[in-house]
Amino acid sequence: MLWSVSSRSQEPASPVRRLLLDEAARVLAEEGPAALSARRLVKAVGASTMAVYTHFGSMPALVREVMREGVERFLGRVDAVAPGTDPVLELTELCRVYQEFARAEPDVYAVMFGGSTLAGFELTQGDRQMGVALLRHPRDAIRRCIASGRFRADADADLLVRQLFVQMHGLAQLAHAGYILGIYGPDDVLAGLLRDFAVAAGDDPERAARSVRSGLG
Repeated sequence: MLWSVSSRSQEPASPVRRLLLDEAARVLAEEGPAALSARRLVKAVGASTMAVYTHFGSMPALVREVMREGVERFLGRVDAVAPGTDPVLELTELCRVYQEFARAEPDVYAVMFGGSTLAGFELTQGDRQMGVALLRHPRDAIRRCIASGRFRADADADLLVRQLFVQMHGLAQLAHAGYILGIYGPDDVLAGLLRDFAVAAGDDPERAARSVRSGLG
C-alpha cells in the first residue's frame, strides 16, 4: 500500500521558519548531525534561539519538519503535472520533476532520502512512509499506461513504481556526486533510462522514444 499525504500544513508561512528549515537541511546534508545546534541555526538566519522552540518545539522536531517540508515542496512540483492523453509522457514529466527537485534542493533531498541518523534520532516508519507517498503520482501514471495499452496488461504498477524509484534515486545521487561522466550527462541517462523502462514494460520502442522526448523537452 502506498500512503498518501492526507492534508497539507495550514500554518501561515513564516520567513524565519523557512530560513530555519533551509539552514538545518543544509547543515545536516553538508556537515552531519554533530554540526547542528539551535545556536548555530539562529545565528545563521539572524533570529533568537527562542525561534527554534517557538516554531518547532525541539531540535528533533525541527529535523522531522525538514523532511515534511521537503515532501510538501516535492508534492507542489508533481501536482503541477496534469494527466493527459499520453501517460508515458506524463510519467516522463514526473521523473523529470523528481530530478529537478533533487538538483534544485539537494540539502532537503539529502535529508528526505539520505538514510542517515539525524540530530540524535532516526526517522520513524511513519516518516519514511510519508516519503514513499510521493510514489502515488507515478504509480497512477503507470496504471494509466497499463489501461491505455502502452504497458503490458499483466504489468504490476506497484512493483514498477518501486523499480523506477530506485532508478530515480540512484541517478539523483550519482549526478549530485559528479559521477555521471563522459559524453552522456544526467539528462541523457534519464532519457535512455525512461525509454528502456517503458519498452521493458511493454511499450513500442519508437512510441516510447517520442513520449520521452516530449516529456523531457
